[in-house]
Amino acid sequence: MVRHLVVGDLRVQRIERKGGWRSWTIVWPEGALHAEADRFLRVHDGSGTQKTYAYYLVDHLRWLERECLAFGAVQLRDLERYMGIVGADVHMPLGEPWRVGKRPYGRDASATAASCLKGFYLHQASLGVNVGLGEKLDGTRLPSRVDRRRSLLGT
Repeated sequence: MVRHLVVGDLRVQRIERKGGWRSWTIVWPEGALHAEADRFLRVHDGSGTQKTYAYYLVDHLRWLERECLAFGAVQLRDLERYMGIVGADVHMPLGEPWRVGKRPYGRDASATAASCLKGFYLHQASLGVNVGLGEKLDGTRLPSRVDRRRSLLGT
């Protein structure tokens, strides 16, 4: 695994806890906590899910920044488009490539990303943020079936 310092971008941060426990959160470029992401990740404190979700969520939050979308204004169609950009089979215009140079998510990664994003936005809705999206997500599955054509081509 190649390790490098991420500068000028949201990043995942490991937190050492008492007793040798580790937690994971997301911080802004200047080192301040991303409060909304941290609140969601704390729900999974002490589990392996927390680290996994942190990495999927930071990718999504970086994409939101590039798209100039506040997470409080995200619509279901935005989430579907994001899932299409990272490799899910969706039939809509996707916009500019995302994750250039990286392979699309496979089946398991796509399902985990969909679960993470749905959990994040349902958590936000439970706190009164973007309640309309939360209501739509409550009865909807995010696309996670892998687009085989894109997987084969690696785009």
